[in-house]
Amino acid sequence: MTGRAVSAAVLLVVGAGLALLAVLVHYEFMRVYGDITATALEGLMWGLTAGPAGLALGLVAVVALIGFMLSTRLWMRLAAVAIPVLMLVGMFAVTPSALGQRLAVQFNSTPQCVIEGMDERTASADRESQQTFDSIEHIGHFGGGGMNGVGGCTRGFVLSGDADVLQHYRAALPAAGWDVVEDDGRHLRARLDGRAFAVMPCPRGGVVWAGSDDDPAFGQGRPELAGAEICPHDL
Repeated sequence: MTGRAVSAAVLLVVGAGLALLAVLVHYEFMRVYGDITATALEGLMWGLTAGPAGLALGLVAVVALIGFMLSTRLWMRLAAVAIPVLMLVGMFAVTPSALGQRLAVQFNSTPQCVIEGMDERTASADRESQQTFDSIEHIGHFGGGGMNGVGGCTRGFVLSGDADVLQHYRAALPAAGWDVVEDDGRHLRARLDGRAFAVMPCPRGGVVWAGSDDDPAFGQGRPELAGAEICPHDL
């Protein structure tokens, strides 16, 4: 092989290695930060624009282009073209698995309110809120963010498909013995034995609240939350 062919072969090997590394980095990025409601294609496009995958694709494409220009044989040129293409195919293939891992590790099917290390008054309120949530069949996937305390527990959830949030709870609450006392098409509130539950849809999911029947839902009326949006920015 000539020096030019050797250089091209080395660049193709380097490009292939970078492409494999980029696929692994994309997997880890999506596993930690990916949108669990996205399809594989949507996840790939988001990873290319918001994650390191776009930079990696550019780097691999440059290496492959130089290798293509230095190539003296047809198979080298075909390999130079195939490397970035296979890299994208690999990223597309691992995206659903990465999002599935994030869903399994970072989300729950039921809101979780109990946090260790809280004072007894707050811990007692959190346990009561947890009992409320556990008594109801929920929809969506719940993360760990939200408000806790004597004013109730608020948790947000995302939906991985199209679903009518309020319609789900209109059926689930009476089935669990709860009485729906408010339902204006924008939010729903129910009560049972001095406890209360409320839900409000958001663009990508919704928020649920559990607390005492005497408390306003979602912490409304608390001075520190004046003017705050009920739906988090990521919902």
